[in-house]
Amino acid sequence: MPGMQVLGQRYAFVVLGAVFCCLLVSAGLRSTPGVLILPLEQGFGWSRDVVSLSAAIGIFLYGLVGPFAAAFMERYGLRRTIMGALCVMAGSTAASSLMSEPWHLVLSWGVLSGLGSGCLALVLGATVVNRWFATNRGLMMGVLTASTASGTLVFLPALAAIAETYGWQAVVLTIGAACALLVPVVFLLVPERPYDVGLVPYGAAGAPQPPEPRTGLLDLAVGSLVVAARTRTFWYLFTTFFICGFTTNGLVGTHLIAFCGDMGISQIHAASLLALMGLFDLVGTTLSGWLTDRFDPRRLLFVYYAVRGLSLLYLPFSDFSVQALTVFAVFYGLDWIATVPPTLRLASERFGDQRAPVIFGWIVVGHQIGAASAAYLGGYMRTVQGNYFDMFLLAGATAVFAAFVALLVRRENLPKPA
Repeated sequence: MPGMQVLGQRYAFVVLGAVFCCLLVSAGLRSTPGVLILPLEQGFGWSRDVVSLSAAIGIFLYGLVGPFAAAFMERYGLRRTIMGALCVMAGSTAASSLMSEPWHLVLSWGVLSGLGSGCLALVLGATVVNRWFATNRGLMMGVLTASTASGTLVFLPALAAIAETYGWQAVVLTIGAACALLVPVVFLLVPERPYDVGLVPYGAAGAPQPPEPRTGLLDLAVGSLVVAARTRTFWYLFTTFFICGFTTNGLVGTHLIAFCGDMGISQIHAASLLALMGLFDLVGTTLSGWLTDRFDPRRLLFVYYAVRGLSLLYLPFSDFSVQALTVFAVFYGLDWIATVPPTLRLASERFGDQRAPVIFGWIVVGHQIGAASAAYLGGYMRTVQGNYFDMFLLAGATAVFAAFVALLVRRENLPKPA
């Protein structure tokens, strides 16, 4: 890997860039079901709750595989895990272009894409930041987390246009190709650890240090959960992240385009609304990482969840005009996933750098259980009631509740943010 020694510690930013692209494509894949709902409904006659079920399974597995993916990275290697996940994502999404039955959708976009994308999730960002950066971790985690917003920003409007012009098969093939193209990028640019290439983490002093001895996969994944589950901090963070998932990719990411369609708004316009949210979240989440290095993360979480809840409560009562939707996109978008950097910091402070990525992976399981619940419940309530109004009001109320739960996390004898 030429250029490493020339760049020195700054090579950490090359790794950051490559991983950012992987997380970006993974986010694009996970947001694609929102574009597919209406085309599949029209093309196959599948009900909205059937399509929502596949999205819910994918979201659930996306979260469930997280702690095991973090353990895989520790046990078998970061690069191997990322490349394997990209191959599974590319294969499953491309193969879905041939589907003709609902179970094909569940297998490709539910099971296989969920397992693959779960390896390229927030736990990957946490692992890379903890390995490659000794300083500015909050900011770097904010940048990687913002890739989820960027995935929405880059992919959704284009995918919506492709769906309307060329059909849904072109959409899934586009995602498959994007995943496949990143495999050689990871192989060439992403080492396992700084030590393996004679470097130290960015901001660290001294000679490169060898990694600690690797433990067994199950011991690392399950043992970390056992340790964490004995603490209130874990359950408070798990609860708030459950609600985080319930109110973001589970509901808005999956159903906003369909909700706007019910209100007479075109799919491309609705996808552009999500892209606008992604643009503001790119700013908000990066800023959240910077703020997390400087302020009490509990208070940041209180503000983020409160603003999100009020935004969701506002939407059903708006007139869905351009002005109203823009207001919603700005305020909701600013903290779409701005909750990640302060949540990771609280986990790292409580459980230490070695176990934190795996335990954070279990916290993300809560996020994805919440997201899967909202993805399915939103489709079910739309089928039964004929609208999404009550679902959005429920989500808004839970976000306000999460704001107060975040204040319950205790920080005893911990260093103050730099």
